Amino acid sequence: MKYHSKITGLGYYVPDNIVTNDDLSKIMETNDEWIQERTGIQERRHIIRGEDTTTTMGVKAAKIAIERSGVAKEDIDFVIFATLSPDYYFPGPGVLVQRDLGLRTVGALDVRNQCSGFVYAVSIADQYIKTGMYKNILVIGSEVHSTGLDMTTRGRGVSVIFGDGAGAAVLSREEDTSKGILSTHLHSEGQHAEELALQAPGMGKRWVTDIIADNDPNDESYYPYMNGQFVFKNAVVRFSEVINEGLQANNLQVSDINMLIPHQANLRISQFIQQKFKLSDDQVYNNIQKYGNTTAASIPIALTEAWEKGKIKEGDLVVLAAFGSGFTWGSAIIRW
Repeated sequence: MKYHSKITGLGYYVPDNIVTNDDLSKIMETNDEWIQERTGIQERRHIIRGEDTTTTMGVKAAKIAIERSGVAKEDIDFVIFATLSPDYYFPGPGVLVQRDLGLRTVGALDVRNQCSGFVYAVSIADQYIKTGMYKNILVIGSEVHSTGLDMTTRGRGVSVIFGDGAGAAVLSREEDTSKGILSTHLHSEGQHAEELALQAPGMGKRWVTDIIADNDPNDESYYPYMNGQFVFKNAVVRFSEVINEGLQANNLQVSDINMLIPHQANLRISQFIQQKFKLSDDQVYNNIQKYGNTTAASIPIALTEAWEKGKIKEGDLVVLAAFGSGFTWGSAIIRW
């Protein structure tokens, strides 16, 4: 029998600690107008050390998603956790979620596709369910950026953009193949990998022993680097391509889209795509203004908020699209 996978539960969690642009202007040379003009961001959430981690936030989001799904915890077959900021270099947070939620000894997979991580994770879950291997899969996107950013004037080009948070979804088997995830589309272009990257610690070039041995206060290899203009130019092209690819694969038109949830990388990117596709404000959901770029968490947080606000209803065509470090990008076409 042929199956589809359907999102049956959604949840998100963000830390209580709000960091405004004015707050950042007190610790680095920047200001609210400069940040909003370039990114659209007004504030973001940062964890309080000792209170939250990537895993604990993921667990909090997952508990809400599981409860809303109506799926018993014992019936979760598999865990997929997307993040670039695991609690530990290894093991990944998937197994920690399995432990902390008290799940059966199910498999746990970690996905390291940064801003595209949640779309990649959803695509993987979709394939497992379509084949009949699993029936209910927990998918999480969670990130802690704040503790790894250069919160000085030197790092302001990157550090003002990112925030912390988590989102989760339960994907379940759906026998009505007119509903659920219709298709997913994934891509990468590794020749541009270093244009948005964090290179250390890494086994290939600069490991912890090298950093300690040099003890160089000017070593920026363990802070994120981003070629912002180059990333922006590639993002607007790839976003458009992968949205069109998904629509064409399902014989759909742009006019069929009820809700586009783009990865919250930069409000200017989302606005560019909205204008290009001639979508109304009611057809695109953005919340980067409140949370900043939460990487793998951004789409599940935005998707959950949009659903909670009644902006997504049964029968709606929902499109998820992301582009980010790697370069990787993808889309998911969903009939709600």
